[in-house]
Amino acid sequence: MLAANALHPRTEHTVPQDIRWMNLGSAVLAGLGLAMVLVWGVISVARLPWFDVQHIVIDGDLNRHNLLTVRANTVSRLQGGYFSIDLADTREVFESLPWVRRAVVRRVWPNEVRVHLEEHQAAAYWHHDGREEELVNRFGEVFEANLGDVEDEGLPVLRGPTEATPEQAAEMLAMLHQLQPVLAPLGEVHSLRLNERGGWTVWMDNEARIELGRGRSEDVLLRTERFVRSYPALAQTYGAPLVYADLRYAQGYAIKLQGLSTFNPQLSSTR
Repeated sequence: MLAANALHPRTEHTVPQDIRWMNLGSAVLAGLGLAMVLVWGVISVARLPWFDVQHIVIDGDLNRHNLLTVRANTVSRLQGGYFSIDLADTREVFESLPWVRRAVVRRVWPNEVRVHLEEHQAAAYWHHDGREEELVNRFGEVFEANLGDVEDEGLPVLRGPTEATPEQAAEMLAMLHQLQPVLAPLGEVHSLRLNERGGWTVWMDNEARIELGRGRSEDVLLRTERFVRSYPALAQTYGAPLVYADLRYAQGYAIKLQGLSTFNPQLSSTR
């Protein structure tokens, strides 16, 4: 047996390294080619008329727009079929409409796109840097709109500091909402101003101006509550409407009534 093995040695057939790399490359190329064919096939099928968008359903808030106006200003700007339409681009098209805050877009099989609209709900006018064409919605977000479309004539005004930021608009709206119930015994808040130094000023609907001063919102509200609580006694005593009040004093406040002025040095006596 050993002699036979010596006369006929066993040879192992090993594949050279370069051929192995060639086979691997061929397999990779074949896989890529198949993937490209599949992708091309899917794209071709997706472009068939069967998958055109046949219906665009629009619902949600339509108080500022009628359905025909929305369609006229959006549908012609949409591109693609059921599979190829870009939902993000479609959302931007609808959100570019005046008064539209948010649009939610989704596909519905087999050939429908549904759009749900949410409109801005104006909470206040937003004035700063001489700009008077902006509004603040109930979320404290600033948006532009035709002010002639505002139906609420009693909408309060927020007057921001120079180079005011959107965050300050939200801060001012929050302060307005806290001040309105506190100042309700004196009337309605017409406008609220925040100056560059952080001081707050309120104008009431009867044109009375109240300087609330600076500080944390809790401190400002506390000063305002003390004033509103003590003011009725002064109004009854002097019988004249309020013109101006300055609450920036540490132990009291100064007021100006129509026809006279006075100063209350001790708030504690009127609490």
